Amino acid sequence: MKPLFTALAGAALCLFAQSAGAQTRWVMATPYAEANFHTRNVRAFLADIEQATSGKLTVQAHHNGTLLPMPQIKRGVQTGQVQLGEILLSAYGNEDPFFEVDSVPFLADTVEAAAKLHQATEPYIRTRLERQGLTLLYMVNWNGQGFYTRTPLTSVEELRGTRLRAFNNLTFRFAELLGAQPVTVQVPEIPQAFATNVVNVLFTSAQTGVDASAWDFARNFTDVGGMRPRNAIFANSRALAALDPATRQAVLDAAKRAEARGAEYSREAEVEMVEKLRSHGVQVAAAPSAMQAQLRGIGEKQTQEWVTRAGNDGGQMLERYRALSSR
Repeated sequence: MKPLFTALAGAALCLFAQSAGAQTRWVMATPYAEANFHTRNVRAFLADIEQATSGKLTVQAHHNGTLLPMPQIKRGVQTGQVQLGEILLSAYGNEDPFFEVDSVPFLADTVEAAAKLHQATEPYIRTRLERQGLTLLYMVNWNGQGFYTRTPLTSVEELRGTRLRAFNNLTFRFAELLGAQPVTVQVPEIPQAFATNVVNVLFTSAQTGVDASAWDFARNFTDVGGMRPRNAIFANSRALAALDPATRQAVLDAAKRAEARGAEYSREAEVEMVEKLRSHGVQVAAAPSAMQAQLRGIGEKQTQEWVTRAGNDGGQMLERYRALSSR
């Protein structure tokens, strides 16, 4: 009887292990607020995965930097601390120039141009992330950018000597070329930074302005377009490979849908967030043409600086982007 008991116990343990392994639980870290369109898209993406896998894969998401602050998210996914992460890709430009190309001022400042830049750069970015043990799932652009100021802004000269919030290497350099003092401030810290006069000019999207309740510290938003940075959502490559083929494919299929949905959310947010700013008393205006021309001149300088840093790959990518833009 003992061998039979041992066999039955072994079979039961095997079944228990299979049952326990029937559901995989992942954790995801994201840096943005619950109401942000990127976060809404992430929630839809995770719900899509759970539905497509009949609950076989579930993901617990921690938004607004509550699990990991944004500068730590990429490393957290690489080390397997979490399986999924979302980052502002250009915040990691110090690792590789290709991570920051979408933040080169005025290189791709319209929805159409940003889509072509995405097409031209995605293979380079995917390859670079793969070398780091990360699998790119999808990317979504932010809206165009503008300046939040306490008083109306009519010229570049008015920005000289200001303390301008920067969020990556390129906006840091942009501030320098404007004659402003760049100060790196993460989104959750923006209201406090303004309240304590650490910064007095914010350069960011209408969405981030709403997330930070910009009307509490700035009454003017000067829309300049500027750039449309991307958020990248990626998985730990080993964790993704450990899934069974059907579950892994469900994740990849959900990611394709999330990228398309995110693009739509971004377009909608561009209009909705500007209207929300207006509803809170923020004066929204386009930059005067002379000011816009000066800003584009700075952008051209930063494009050349970027190509120098990016080397041969950067030059080839830029040629591809310009060929796509001419069609």
